[in-house]
Amino acid sequence: MSVRRRASPFASCVAMLCIVVCSGEAQRNTKARSGDPWAKLHLTREAASNFAPLALNCIRKEYPNKPEHVLNTEKDVQSPRALHPAFYGCFDWHSAVHAHWMLVRLLRLFPDLPQAGEIRSAMSQNLSAQNIKIEVQYLDQPGRKSFERTYGWGWLLKLAEELHTWKDPDGQIWGRNLAPLIQAIVERYKDFLPRQTYPIRTGVHPNTAFGITFALDYARTVGDRELERLLVDRARAYYQDDKDCPSGWEPGGEDFFSPCLMEADLMRRVLTPQKFNEWLRSFLSSFADGRPNNMLQPAIVSDRSDPKIVHLDGLNLTRAWCMLGIASSLPASDPLRAVLTNSALRHAETALAHVASGHYEGEHWLASFATYMFSHVELLKSR
Repeated sequence: MSVRRRASPFASCVAMLCIVVCSGEAQRNTKARSGDPWAKLHLTREAASNFAPLALNCIRKEYPNKPEHVLNTEKDVQSPRALHPAFYGCFDWHSAVHAHWMLVRLLRLFPDLPQAGEIRSAMSQNLSAQNIKIEVQYLDQPGRKSFERTYGWGWLLKLAEELHTWKDPDGQIWGRNLAPLIQAIVERYKDFLPRQTYPIRTGVHPNTAFGITFALDYARTVGDRELERLLVDRARAYYQDDKDCPSGWEPGGEDFFSPCLMEADLMRRVLTPQKFNEWLRSFLSSFADGRPNNMLQPAIVSDRSDPKIVHLDGLNLTRAWCMLGIASSLPASDPLRAVLTNSALRHAETALAHVASGHYEGEHWLASFATYMFSHVELLKSR
């Protein structure tokens, strides 16, 4: 089923998001004129209020839908909402999960959003204890061991991490309700990774580096030392001896991850700063010289109504967040830091103008990626 639809009612304001984000208080404009390029990529309340309706629209939009569903018997022929009462919207389960994460994130940053009441109502309805119980029961059925492994798993833990650090009464209820599903996913990480001999180095959902990165952030935030040790051990086993990433092969035609950059963004979390700096020079040896151009320039998106080609808008956002994360781990005087931040800025500016294009193919997920990317702008500025 095609996911194309009429132009979004929010597209006129969000498609020009870069203008919204680049505008703001006189202080930020003054900084921009004085040479601070990141001053114009600040997530404002206005931009957040343009993002929020995109997620609110899709988390309650059951169709079109692309389920990742194993049918064990004829009784499993059910609607998405019956199968996944918490995460039935946004075209697929994982997009629904990271749309919920984005709404929590925006509400934390801007408690007075115009949509705050609507967000709280939708989250309370979707993340009820009964709905989460059904989600757990779904995972426990035969043939579903690999359901959403590990992309959806990672985003679910990112949602749990966000709720864990938010001292809000509603957020604490949602976190408690979500806990059985989180435990089920944590157990799946602990079961799967010791059996996964080789990492998956794709530019789409199963990418192992991404799945470990988000899980590691969660484990450290909540203090799960057992999970943290496993993730660090597997990251070292998979990636520590890697050299000369084949960056010339990127991007693939449907990538929304850079395998090279996603791996490097993980390893900055695993290695000491000195060891990471040495590893990075060996892994991305030509970056300090501004090569290869195909990695440092934004990807071209030729058709935003195509559900695979529009992945490249997401690639531009994930490249930006990886580059910013990597740069934040390097000394301020390191020339590679400037190469990465300048490239990240180009990628971010290119992608932000297309978060809402009028096509549901991208609108159901790109705002979540943009919101996460903005957190890395703040990370870089803090170091």
